[in-house]
Amino acid sequence: MNLDKIRKIIKSYIGKECRFIYKGSRNQNEEFDGIIVKCFPSIFLIKTINGTFKSFSYNDFVIRNIRIINK
Repeated sequence: MNLDKIRKIIKSYIGKECRFIYKGSRNQNEEFDGIIVKCFPSIFLIKTINGTFKSFSYNDFVIRNIRIINK
């Protein structure tokens, strides 16, 4: 997949509540609920249910470090 296609996929989730699975370092997986609030040229922002913001690059999505699961 190219990055333009990834950006379109991510933009289609803006404003929708989703569950995210983030594959962190040393096999630490984090699962959280949130809403994609903004897309920038290199990153996208997620507001979690508890009010914190997390940012991820589109490359994280390509290499499957972050996955989106519909609710």
